[in-house]
Amino acid sequence: MLNNTLVTNEIKDSTGAEVEFQRLSTGERTTEFSKIGETPGAPHRLLISHQEVGTGVSRRRRSRIAFEITSLGADTVTPVKNTAYVILDTPVGNQSSYNDAKMVIANLMSFLATTGAATTVLFDCTGNGAKTLTDGSI
Repeated sequence: MLNNTLVTNEIKDSTGAEVEFQRLSTGERTTEFSKIGETPGAPHRLLISHQEVGTGVSRRRRSRIAFEITSLGADTVTPVKNTAYVILDTPVGNQSSYNDAKMVIANLMSFLATTGAATTVLFDCTGNGAKTLTDGSI
């Protein structure tokens, strides 16, 4: 289980600076964290949820981690929300190890946070995958 506060560089922003979160609520298979010191009316949230479907060897778990941030839009009046999330759908009923699950997570992370030949993780969202997501290119 995650700590009630996520600190000490567990989460960073696009400049590489630490962002701290505190647990707001926990349900049966969900939890919500808020950014410590977030501005009222402009929530910055971390949402985690898990769902299992099927039985026996066909049982699968879908785990979702999402970050949401609300800010004022270009009109400086209307609140707008940006959400980024990742879902891992894994066959927990017929899996001998989590190596393949970790492999696809690593593939996703490297595509989002690197530029290919580089081995440096980029928090500024200039990695090939992050650029593709933000500018809509294919």
